[in-house]
Amino acid sequence: MARVSASKTATAARRSGSEEGPVPDREQLLAYYRSMLLIRRFEERAGQLYGMGLIGGFCHLYIGQEAIAVGMHAAQRAGDQVITGYREHGHMLAAGVSPRSVMAELTGRAAGVAKGKGGSMHMFDAERGFYGGHGIVGAQVSLGTGLALANRYRNDGKVAFVYFGDGAANQGQVYESFNMAELWRLPVVYVIENNQYAMGTSVERSSSETHLFRRGASFNIPGEEVDGMDVLAVREAGLRAAAHARSGKGPYLLEMKTYRYRGHSMSDPGKYRTREEIDEVRKTRDPIEHLQERLAREGAVDEAATRAMDAEIKEAVADAAEFARTAPEPDASELMTEIYVEAAV
Repeated sequence: MARVSASKTATAARRSGSEEGPVPDREQLLAYYRSMLLIRRFEERAGQLYGMGLIGGFCHLYIGQEAIAVGMHAAQRAGDQVITGYREHGHMLAAGVSPRSVMAELTGRAAGVAKGKGGSMHMFDAERGFYGGHGIVGAQVSLGTGLALANRYRNDGKVAFVYFGDGAANQGQVYESFNMAELWRLPVVYVIENNQYAMGTSVERSSSETHLFRRGASFNIPGEEVDGMDVLAVREAGLRAAAHARSGKGPYLLEMKTYRYRGHSMSDPGKYRTREEIDEVRKTRDPIEHLQERLAREGAVDEAATRAMDAEIKEAVADAAEFARTAPEPDASELMTEIYVEAAV
């Protein structure tokens, strides 16, 4: 069966991730396109498996937000850390984790990236600098700030990229973290994935200040609003933010204006918004179609090439789904492993 090498795609996508910020070449643009398309097709299949009862618990899909994970990954350096909430499948794939490993984690199999013990909401891969997947709203912001504190203490040049949503932006621990990060000039980039709805509540109904990039102003944290549906705009903003944090100037805040096409989770019918609203975003702002149109204008791909790439990715995702369906479950002896880490005092 055809296999898509997520790590190879991620490496190519990140090749331009330096503070010089050159215009991505054809190879890099194609890598971004492939990575976003892989996330889209993977999430579509994950939704199907959930409907079949093969994925338990909750399942939060990343469809519509692909440009953020891919664009920000292109701005990272090797060794940087990522931590996010429970909508994290796309972040894992962008980081180069294989579709098989991510899908197997969704179905609770031993071959999953977290040995089947994390599931959809709590994936973890420290070897790739991915520190979760967290189910408590906003909890990852404090944890990610702790990662940045460790980076500063070690003076290792790493940056922590901390993702959270517009709903989590109203949590108190977020502002405690902001205060600490600026006070100690921690190397952290806070990324608000503003998909317009905190579960079923629009940002206009839940936030007195809807320009969320301003939330760091009282802590003297610079921020900017970014088109989160444009992978190149995301990448450029990510490079600026990472350079700021890495140079010792402290935290930086990016508000990614994006949109999720599906409900908050698979159990959410999304009746709080109209079909016309969703269709309008798909028609005018879709991140994958936006990049595909650019590639076509520049003569980098034609319709036949994009169809072939899509077919290859669909086959790889189908392979991952079959693998996740048939792989063995964890042995009972794994139940109490990876709970504590032994560290030298």
